[in-house]
Amino acid sequence: MPINDGGYVSLGGGPNNVYNTTTEPQNGSQSVIEHVKRAIGQAIQSQDKQKLIDSNNGIQPYTISSRDRDRTGKTPNGRMPSAPTHTAEEARLLGAMPVDPMDDIELRSVQLQYPNSRGSIVGSCDLRRVPTDKGDILVAVQGDTTKPAILTYHDLGLNYATSFAGFFNYPTMRALLDNFCVYHVNAPGQEEGAPTFPEDYVYPTFDELAAQLLFVLSHFSLKSIIGFGVGAGANILARFGLAHPDKVGALCLINCSSTAAGWIEWGYQLLNTRNLRTKGMTQGVLDYLMWHHFGRNPEERNLDLVQLYKSNFERSINPFNLAMLIDAYIKRTDLNIARTPSGSTPQTSASLKMPVLNITGALSPHIDDTVTFNGRLEPEKTNWMKISDCGLVLEEQPGKLAEAFRLFLQGEGYAVGALQKLSRAATVESFTQ
Repeated sequence: MPINDGGYVSLGGGPNNVYNTTTEPQNGSQSVIEHVKRAIGQAIQSQDKQKLIDSNNGIQPYTISSRDRDRTGKTPNGRMPSAPTHTAEEARLLGAMPVDPMDDIELRSVQLQYPNSRGSIVGSCDLRRVPTDKGDILVAVQGDTTKPAILTYHDLGLNYATSFAGFFNYPTMRALLDNFCVYHVNAPGQEEGAPTFPEDYVYPTFDELAAQLLFVLSHFSLKSIIGFGVGAGANILARFGLAHPDKVGALCLINCSSTAAGWIEWGYQLLNTRNLRTKGMTQGVLDYLMWHHFGRNPEERNLDLVQLYKSNFERSINPFNLAMLIDAYIKRTDLNIARTPSGSTPQTSASLKMPVLNITGALSPHIDDTVTFNGRLEPEKTNWMKISDCGLVLEEQPGKLAEAFRLFLQGEGYAVGALQKLSRAATVESFTQ
């Protein structure tokens, strides 16, 4: 239909071919040439722009979009707009991106200042065999022997390395031990690789184990010690403090029981000793030891620590020798101590004379034992602490325990100076009496 009659323009051939004038040329070779020219032009334009950026000290040239141009093609400041460069810019950025954007370069230079190597305590200790009236015992000496002495005693199923390695490698304790010497005492036959006792061997009672510490003090020429015990070791140190109050300056006792074993404890432990003698480390014994140290559901708090302790129970301790120690523990006697009422004369069952730091964990199964023990101590010389969110305080809350122990020593005159963390190189000095 003619145009002047209201018809439409054809999109086909003819002088008014709208389709052909708005599309790319149909010649294939010409299309390829045009693409090559366009790519070369973009590359040249990108290089020119980079030179311009370098000459301007890194400042990119100002470009104007089509919306900023007026109808004459000029920018608002009267200058001609520069050619659009966003395509070349994107190509340059994409070409500069690494092939693997997840390259692990973030943590290459991260190092721990105090690596918590549990086995390093073995290499840093001087192992000594100390003769006693009940046989030789192993004592590991850590530190300078000319400095004040801290004597440690471990719990059931452990020894000096497995019980105190993590705690004494904690930064606060490492700084504190620069001013003390630690004597780690092992119960007979509990060290790693210890030979099995013969069937007719009579294991020392807990009173006799406490008496062995006199030989340790005599062997190293120690006049006084600071006791640091856990569980069964705390009970032994408490007995030694009762028998020799002049040789103990202070006691830090964790999960200490001051009474004889009850019927339930006696029954469970008797079954454990029977299994250890005949079958070795069974699953039942392992579960009881985990409960004894951590309380209920320790896997929910720290699965790695639980696996480490299970491995120690299975590999580091002689099961037959452990059965003898457990048998001596359930046959322990009452400490026979009582708090002296104010204004009355001292009773025959006197309490501990030295300061005592009595500690337990909020999830420990021995809370009631520590409460009973605290009620039998002199209130002016006793501090009772229950540390939250832990069963085994040494491993689950070493920072809180180390700080409490430091302040306890400072309050008793063994450490002076500003109340600041020793991990920040605070100075600790010892009082000379």
